[in-house]
Amino acid sequence: MKRFYREVSVGEAASGFQVLLDGRPLRTQSGGAQAVPSRALAEALAEEWRAQGDEIDPKSFVLRDLADYAIDRIAPDRAAAAARMLPFAETDTLCYRADPDEPLFRRQQELWEPLLQAAEARHAIRLERVSGIIHRAQPPETLARLRELIENLDPFTLAALETLASLTASLTVALAALEEGSDPDALFAAANCEQDWQAELWGWDADAEADRTLRLETFRQAVRFARLARQG
Repeated sequence: MKRFYREVSVGEAASGFQVLLDGRPLRTQSGGAQAVPSRALAEALAEEWRAQGDEIDPKSFVLRDLADYAIDRIAPDRAAAAARMLPFAETDTLCYRADPDEPLFRRQQELWEPLLQAAEARHAIRLERVSGIIHRAQPPETLARLRELIENLDPFTLAALETLASLTASLTVALAALEEGSDPDALFAAANCEQDWQAELWGWDADAEADRTLRLETFRQAVRFARLARQG
C-alpha cells in the first residue's frame, strides 16, 4: 500500500489518546475508536506511522496490532481473555523438567525454580512441578487465583500478557515480564532454555535461529507495549 498521509500527530480524546493522520483520528481494524490510555503509548504508535516510507509495511505495526487487539478483542470480554490464558498455567513450561539425572535438569532448576518460587510468593499460589511430559493438573485454587488476577488487568496489559504467554508457553514468565524492572531478554532465555540447550550441543539451524530472534523481538515489544500503556 502506498503511503497516503503526510503528517502524523497525537491528540486527546474522551477515552484517552489517539494517533491522527493529517488531522484525522485512526480507527481499529474492526472500526472502533483507537484510543489508548497513555500519551506515551500513543506517541509510540505514531512513530510506527512516521517510520513508514513511500510503501507501508503492515508487518511493522507491532504496537498498533496489540492496541487494536486490546480494544477489539479483549476489552469486550476480559473473562474470555482470561480463559484463553489459563492453559498457559495448566501446562506451564517451567513446571515440566527433564529427569533429575539429566544435565538439562540442572539448567532448568537453575533458571526456572527462582521464577516459580517468586511467582508463588508474589501471587499466593502453589505450582506443581513434574519431571517428564506426563500432565499433572495444577491445584484448582491456584487456577482460580490466577484467573482472578488476570481478569483484573486492564485490556492493554492483557493483550501484552497473552502475547508473552503464547511466545513462551508460560504464564509464569509472562506475569514476571510485566513486573517493574523485569529483564525481558533474561526471561525469554529462561523460557527458551531447552531449545538453547540443544543449540549449545548441536549448533543452531539457520531457520530456528531466525525464528528465535523474531520471537525475542516480539517478546520485547509486548513488554514495551505494557509499560507504555501504564505510563500516564
